[in-house]
Amino acid sequence: MLSLRSLQLSCVSAALLAVPAVAAIEDLPRTDAGIEIDGVLDDAGWQGALVVDINIETRPGENVPALVRTTAFLTEDGENLYIAFDAKDDDPEAVRAYLRDRDSAYADDFVGIVLDTYNDDRRAFQFFANPLGVQMDMTNDDVNGNEDDSWDAIWSSAGQINKDGYVVEMQIPLSQLRFPGTNGEQTWGYEVLRFYPREHRYRLSNNALDRNRNCYLCQIGAFRGLEGSKPSRDLEIVPTLTATKSDSTDEPGVIPMQSGDAEAEGGVTIRWGITPDMTANLAINPDFSQVEADVAQLDVNERFALFFPETRPFFLEGADYFNTPLDAVFTRTVSDPEVAAKLTGKRGNHTYGAFAATDEVTTLLFPGLFGSDSTTLEQENTAFVGRYAHGFGQASQLGALVTIREGDGYHNRVGGLDGRWKMNDQHSLEFQILKSDTEYPSELADEFDQPLGAFDGHASTLRYEYDSRNWVGEAEYLNLSDGFRADSGFMSRVGGDAQEVEVGRIWHGGDDSWWHRMVLRAEYEIIRDESGRSVDREKSLRFGVGGPMQSWMQVRFQKRNELFEDVRYDLDFVGLYGEVTPRSGLSFSLFAGTGDRSDYDNERPGKQVVFEPTLDWNVNRNLLIRLRGVHSRLETLDNQEIFTASVADLRLTWQFSVRSYLRLTLQYEDVERNPDVYLDDVDARERQVGRELLYSYKLNPRTVFYLGYSDQSVDDDTLNSLTETDENWFMKISYAWTP
Repeated sequence: MLSLRSLQLSCVSAALLAVPAVAAIEDLPRTDAGIEIDGVLDDAGWQGALVVDINIETRPGENVPALVRTTAFLTEDGENLYIAFDAKDDDPEAVRAYLRDRDSAYADDFVGIVLDTYNDDRRAFQFFANPLGVQMDMTNDDVNGNEDDSWDAIWSSAGQINKDGYVVEMQIPLSQLRFPGTNGEQTWGYEVLRFYPREHRYRLSNNALDRNRNCYLCQIGAFRGLEGSKPSRDLEIVPTLTATKSDSTDEPGVIPMQSGDAEAEGGVTIRWGITPDMTANLAINPDFSQVEADVAQLDVNERFALFFPETRPFFLEGADYFNTPLDAVFTRTVSDPEVAAKLTGKRGNHTYGAFAATDEVTTLLFPGLFGSDSTTLEQENTAFVGRYAHGFGQASQLGALVTIREGDGYHNRVGGLDGRWKMNDQHSLEFQILKSDTEYPSELADEFDQPLGAFDGHASTLRYEYDSRNWVGEAEYLNLSDGFRADSGFMSRVGGDAQEVEVGRIWHGGDDSWWHRMVLRAEYEIIRDESGRSVDREKSLRFGVGGPMQSWMQVRFQKRNELFEDVRYDLDFVGLYGEVTPRSGLSFSLFAGTGDRSDYDNERPGKQVVFEPTLDWNVNRNLLIRLRGVHSRLETLDNQEIFTASVADLRLTWQFSVRSYLRLTLQYEDVERNPDVYLDDVDARERQVGRELLYSYKLNPRTVFYLGYSDQSVDDDTLNSLTETDENWFMKISYAWTP
């Protein structure tokens, strides 16, 4: 007997199963009637809208009929683009929707639209909302294959769950988008989507996707309309007031906490659309502090600096304009700027971006072949980053990058070229060549074993990628000379070259399979110093399978030969990773690994066991519990404990509405060492506990109110108990004014 799903498949037309063709350009109508964004499709403005069926499942199924019915409606009024979704569901109680902060509802049911406003298959804006209207927006850089949800637009959305499923309405002001300034009609690429998470996470679309093509935007449809609409030369002024009070001590347990003065500081950020293709941002005396703490990471027995992502809105907007194959731009190197300015734009095949800042402190990362170090100088520097790219062919480009940081007795200048050539639907090639010129103050150079006086270096990379339905592969060559520095970026390892090769085979499950995807990957990487000596050689094999309850299981076998302090270590490691969503609002994952690991502090081999659990649990529509943890134990080869270390990051969020929440963050780190097996003196135990309580209200991404409290406590062999070191109160108010 045929299953309902099999019967659906048997009725699919041959045209649908054939290689997908780009749909015809559709006409986008204009409405003069008003539309209220309330999640109810009863406005006259929807009459005569473009009606689009979201009737194709592109994942995990491959261009098969969608399991549920979804209809999208599109119209515009010359100033706004309106989209509505009527998402049917035979079991409305099974709809997964929770109140969340923006850009965080990707595990829910949600719908949205992708807009390639230049219709050039390179860059798109994406707008999504869950059934309660929680917003998610991002940019899609199809040239480099990056999606970035750090971009935030000001737009309206609303959703309601009803007896037939749910309805979502969106109003996207054209002033929030960049598009060509023409007198006639616009032609934009677009795709409307529904994500339907049940046993699997189904991706439903209005058009088919060919998995043998490694481009995405080149396969979506297009609409024609918006006649006479011009990109707004909008002006947005965001004044900010920040108040803080901090109490602290430099010697916990010896000197009591000293009460600090309450401080208030004002600033302003200005966003100006100078031309339809060019946007300028200016921040004067800005508050660039982070509102929320970074997710805690374990840094025990680590040689290289840990990476923490950028979270500040000024630097996040247009961040994809500065992406290159090498991480030569990392805006968190600008720590405490007094003034910052940014210019980004696109005209035809030309994209460009630049930012400059005067920073009150200078953060430095000293990379090396076997480890990195860092410091912060209490001295000013000026920073500049410039980026230009010229597009050609199908999602190909040539670009140039320059970065400059200069201070008292210090400079770092980097410049070079990069490019990406998309040869066809499966093959692509990218490269980058950079040269640096650096000088550190002599005392600093001596302290951190850096070259005295000015020195230079170079970096280069060449990468080939193959991407098809059933096979993937890549080969990369990377060379970073010992003198190369990218102080405006994040590059923690230099002093040699690396070669990496990876090959993967993908299998796709059938309609009656319990699994929907299997992936087998083999990798080989070798790192050599500048003399050609191997310092790190790794071979690994990974096998993963995606199954029911949105699960993914993967096992990895790794063999590594590592050189450290002129001694070679053969290190074998096996790791198992699994994630599952057993029901709505509950998901968890676990990485567990065991095997050999170098003990860098004591220059010897060891044996490691590591666990990394995560949990996301929506207890109800308002309460979210989120846990991230790491537990690691390292022993000598004769089973003596070297250290046991744990870190946990627990966040409890009560979401009052789509605009406001109260969040409690608890961070805990505990490291126990065995001093008897250490070469140097160490504390037998170190603990840190951090707490933060934060209230947030967001009228939109830039009209916000924050009120919070945080503290920090430490413990070591000299304290014998947790002792408070810091207390901080803070408040921030900002308002987006559009005159």
